[in-house]
Amino acid sequence: MSPLARLVALPVRGYRLIASPWVGHGCRFQPTCSAYALDALARHGAWRGSLLTLRRIGRCHPWGGHGYDPVPGADPDHDEARDAGRR
Repeated sequence: MSPLARLVALPVRGYRLIASPWVGHGCRFQPTCSAYALDALARHGAWRGSLLTLRRIGRCHPWGGHGYDPVPGADPDHDEARDAGRR
């Protein structure tokens, strides 16, 4: 992970350490948004990882999606199935 990505990941790690135990475990997606954020930052760097994380958080609402939603590139089988559905 780049130094900038590590810096961007600090608030996520702080959230997981301090706030997450109080918020509960009612996440709509798997992996959770905080795990998704850390994985996106590690795989794609600070800029693209942050954009992917913000997009994911934007989908986390009562009318949004749910279920298995890995970071692009984390699960090649899932990426192929998603891309085949777009054709």
